[in-house]
Amino acid sequence: MNTLDGSIIGQCMPRHRHEEWLKFLKLVKTQVGSAKEVHLICDNYATHKHPKVQAWLARHPKFHVHFTPTSSSWLNMVERFFRDITEQRIRRGVFHSVGDLEAAIEDYIATHNANPKPFVWTAKASDILEKVKRGRAKLNKLQSV
Repeated sequence: MNTLDGSIIGQCMPRHRHEEWLKFLKLVKTQVGSAKEVHLICDNYATHKHPKVQAWLARHPKFHVHFTPTSSSWLNMVERFFRDITEQRIRRGVFHSVGDLEAAIEDYIATHNANPKPFVWTAKASDILEKVKRGRAKLNKLQSV
């Protein structure tokens, strides 16, 4: 997701291993071009930290990876896009094959990219941090029971 304009680079793949992640990184490189710095915000999934991925990133210094803290997927705007595509296209869809599902996803991304809009945070950081603090306190209380 380009945070400046809200456009999406997407690709459906049958698995989520380091090989697929490298293929996706190469797609991003092709579409973004080699002149720009690319900042990737990722979860802590092992695929994103695989030694072959680390080696590729070392050869491509314009790619910078930032990992979200564990249990903080809400910090990743791509997760917000996943929520939107799930609610607006996938959840009530009828797909007779994997190909139908992939076509629906690709169509959604193309439609989205025809008029992309950047995500704008509306909550204040202090409010978000207070909610995290309350949630953590509640979890800690449950764990001690």
